[in-house]
Amino acid sequence: MSEITGRTSLRSAAKAVVHESYSFACMRCGLGWEQSYEIEHHTDADGQDVVMYVVDGRVVPSPLQRPRCQHCDSHVVRIMRPGRVTSAAHRLAPPAGPVEAPTTVAEQAAEQAQPKEPHHWHLSDLLHVFHRKAV
Repeated sequence: MSEITGRTSLRSAAKAVVHESYSFACMRCGLGWEQSYEIEHHTDADGQDVVMYVVDGRVVPSPLQRPRCQHCDSHVVRIMRPGRVTSAAHRLAPPAGPVEAPTTVAEQAAEQAQPKEPHHWHLSDLLHVFHRKAV
């Protein structure tokens, strides 16, 4: 079946209209939402079956082909049955924060070469090897 977006000339002659809802969860930013669609089945002039997804009277692209997050425009979106947004939102990992760059060997050597606070030795620190443990 082909899909038509943006054309409304066929809208009045739908063979069948199905109502479906889907839950979506963005795997990048964690946004969850639900959307209901009117799915109209038509036959075009060539006799081909045509499917149109309609939201609020507007023909939109199929949400099953390449969903897009409404918040961050990511295409890494999970599609679920309706009513799953709240349960999916609890399982999503929080968005990643800033990442520290790994240090190079030269940077590690420079850190070790820098003088640190002097250790204050105590006599007990030196004599602990001579202490016997009671059996």
